Amino acid sequence: MTDFSFSGLSPDTILDALETQGIFLQSGLLALNSYENRVYQFIAEDGKRYVVKFYRPGRWTDEQIQEEHSFAKELADNEIPIVAPMALNGNTLHHHKVVDTDYRFALFPSVGGRQFENDNLDQLEWMGRFIGRIHLTAQATPFTSRPAIDVESYLLEPQKILEQSELLPEGLKTAFFAILNPVIEATQKAYKNVSSPIRLHGDCHPGNILWRDGPTFVDLDDCRMGPAIQDLWMMLSGDRQQQLLQLDTLVEAYEEFQLFNKAELSLIEPLRAMRMVHYMAWLSRRWSDPAFPRAFPWFAEDKYWEGQILALKEQMSALQEPPLKLGM
Repeated sequence: MTDFSFSGLSPDTILDALETQGIFLQSGLLALNSYENRVYQFIAEDGKRYVVKFYRPGRWTDEQIQEEHSFAKELADNEIPIVAPMALNGNTLHHHKVVDTDYRFALFPSVGGRQFENDNLDQLEWMGRFIGRIHLTAQATPFTSRPAIDVESYLLEPQKILEQSELLPEGLKTAFFAILNPVIEATQKAYKNVSSPIRLHGDCHPGNILWRDGPTFVDLDDCRMGPAIQDLWMMLSGDRQQQLLQLDTLVEAYEEFQLFNKAELSLIEPLRAMRMVHYMAWLSRRWSDPAFPRAFPWFAEDKYWEGQILALKEQMSALQEPPLKLGM
């Protein structure tokens, strides 16, 4: 069985790993807000601030991580503001073995900024242009190792995990699966005919965008192949009319660099449903990691699952509504 844990990643291990690459700390390690991986900020002996990211063991192959790094470098080379991994001794991906665990890690420059405001139309216009530029670069070649956004990994595998989860209260299982299964079935039917998938950021939500005189994109850990709309729909917020205005702003700016396929608007609600189902299964899958019960204590409470039943019912209704249209 693959060990996905960080049980052996002690501060001494982190320091030893960095020192193998000639990086020596001047400050202590500051843990940053990351759960899938372990990410720390520090000041090195050269007086500069850096971030080191330790990849969760067993999640990605070396080839898949290297594709992430190569994509980031390709975007940076095209003057797109993205935090790309730094090359140390000619490599961006490094290994440090402790007992039977191979910890893979990468070093990044530390960048600052405030969170992007997705209800700010001026900032949305900036985002539309930069995502258009990202996709212009991304369409040149496909990923060959990284997976796609598909129903198997975002719906069917999560469905099995949730069926086996001991965190779902016994008294709510019937009601939960009575709505989860129809949502999955409806989403499967709606998420089809994804033409011309491209390389994506994959997780382009406001938390992965820093703002300082414009956007800086961070965290390509979830980059995959998929429809272009995946990197746009998470920018939308508010009621339907607000989302229509935001979508018009995004797409108009996007099309300064890249043609937008309007047929993909019908994928917004299926993609939202896939994210919901995948997220619940992700928390369940990672519950044995001590960081998760500390960070998400509500996940094991009845109230959370009652809320998910309601959210899934609302999403079922959204799946049955006409998709958003531009120029409304």
